[in-house]
Amino acid sequence: MFWLKKIISQLFMPVPLLVLLLLFALLILRNRKLVRSILSVAIVLLVFLSSTPGSNFLSSPLESQYQVNSAPIADACLVMVLGSGHDDSISGTAIQQLSSTALARLSEGMRQFNLGRDCKLVFSGWNGGTGLHSHAEVMAAAAVELGIPKNRIITFPLAKDTIEEAQFMKWEIGNVPFRLVTSASHMPRSMSTFANIGLTPQAAPTDFITREGYWWRLDAHNLWSSQRAIHEYVGKLWFQIKHHRDIELSN
Repeated sequence: MFWLKKIISQLFMPVPLLVLLLLFALLILRNRKLVRSILSVAIVLLVFLSSTPGSNFLSSPLESQYQVNSAPIADACLVMVLGSGHDDSISGTAIQQLSSTALARLSEGMRQFNLGRDCKLVFSGWNGGTGLHSHAEVMAAAAVELGIPKNRIITFPLAKDTIEEAQFMKWEIGNVPFRLVTSASHMPRSMSTFANIGLTPQAAPTDFITREGYWWRLDAHNLWSSQRAIHEYVGKLWFQIKHHRDIELSN
């Protein structure tokens, strides 16, 4: 189911979707009217998704649901930083191997760590099937490089996705309140997933992708932002389908 979800979700991402539309247009070249319609749709999608208004239209509803959290942590101090990505082929320190998204999440996790006393940082993420270092291990190593003591770190190196991250956290802490750090666009789905199994997360969003910009500029950054937002909408739909199926199986 995990790999099926990944494959299906890719079909809705901007670049694969546009490529499929163009390939389909090539296969039906004789039907000029249909080809023109497909090419028009592809062009409109490309312009919309690579523009600032288009990408913000998709990301803003996700990122506006939770604000930056700077409240002191008074109770049990646990800060969970959800996994993102790293590249083992990059030589150097763990920090240099992290993706920009992972770095943003790590920096916010450390900021939340400093808002409480005797805190612990929780990192999650598997190795992607490569057999190399898990993402949780790389994030933990990067945190140590930045001054976090090893004994203040917990890792979930087997968690593949948000649902499994929530399950591992449930097994580890039960329903103890904790700060949940992830990208702002990913936060609504994460909060729903964690709350669904009885956890009590406090949102601490970071890595905001909604930005002001020139309305007429088309670039790859906006296309990437649109892709991240679409990924969240697809993930939310998948979660709802899975949740509905689990309810039916339990009845």
